[in-house]
Amino acid sequence: MSMHSGTTPDTAPGPIARLRSLRSVAVRTPDAAAAAEFYRHVWGLNPVESDTGVTWLRGTGAEHHILEVRQAEANALGKIAFSVATPREVDAAAFRLESLGIPLIAAPGRLDQAGGGYGLRFADPENRLVELSTEVEAVVPRDTGGLDAVPRKLAHVVLNTVDIDAACDFYTRVLGMRISDWSEHQMAFLRCNSDHHVIAFNQAPWTSLNHMAYEMPSIDHFMRGIGRLRHHGVTPLWGPGRHGPGNNTFGYFGDPAGLVCEYTSEVEQVQEDAWLCRVWRRVPELSDLWGTAGPPSADVRTRMAGIPDHGGWWEK
Repeated sequence: MSMHSGTTPDTAPGPIARLRSLRSVAVRTPDAAAAAEFYRHVWGLNPVESDTGVTWLRGTGAEHHILEVRQAEANALGKIAFSVATPREVDAAAFRLESLGIPLIAAPGRLDQAGGGYGLRFADPENRLVELSTEVEAVVPRDTGGLDAVPRKLAHVVLNTVDIDAACDFYTRVLGMRISDWSEHQMAFLRCNSDHHVIAFNQAPWTSLNHMAYEMPSIDHFMRGIGRLRHHGVTPLWGPGRHGPGNNTFGYFGDPAGLVCEYTSEVEQVQEDAWLCRVWRRVPELSDLWGTAGPPSADVRTRMAGIPDHGGWWEK
């Protein structure tokens, strides 16, 4: 275990670290080139680096990249990355993981990846690769000039789980996330900062990636983004509408790899001392408060179910 110099790990009980934000998501797909072109030319992200079979793309914020698309044999979630404040927190997280009997996939150290940084990696109970990182290279925020419809950041990732209670227990107990709301006992929305949710779990027959959501700066950017996609001949699978849990706008689309991506805006902000978790009923008028989208179709649900994912991160 390669620790940051001068570090004395904090071995106090509790979550392994204080997560600051959802940094990025990595996906694996046989159609990596087509997917990368879609996210660049249609979706609005900008490539920052590329290598054989892999592209890293950024939004308009300071994150080096918010999406990694890598060639693989089948669609899979490659990695979810969260930011922490300091190398010392990464080192402390390693000791706490060890005390919980959770093995490290990558011990604390410099990250050999686009954007660099200092971090560690481990697998959650359903074999998803989780990264905690700090000191990742920042990029200069992009000024898009008014209402250019470009995503600002990765807003959230929704994950299909075979055991929603176990998934919530791990991400709250180990990672210190908080449950903002439930959609009956079918979905749970978890936060690590003031955003209503950065991770959501959906009870499903198998483990897989449900969808990735990208935040637009405003509802005008959100609608203009949908308009740009229509111009490219890409129409929403579901939306536009506004969800009950999170109160965020939504428009869901399919990328060339068969993965589901979402534009969103106006995600509800949580005041920790005043927030009360509630259980929402799963009815059309609450899944879409505007009534413009209606309930998701069977096709949308099938796409969001994806294919069973046993963890594609070992392909590097």
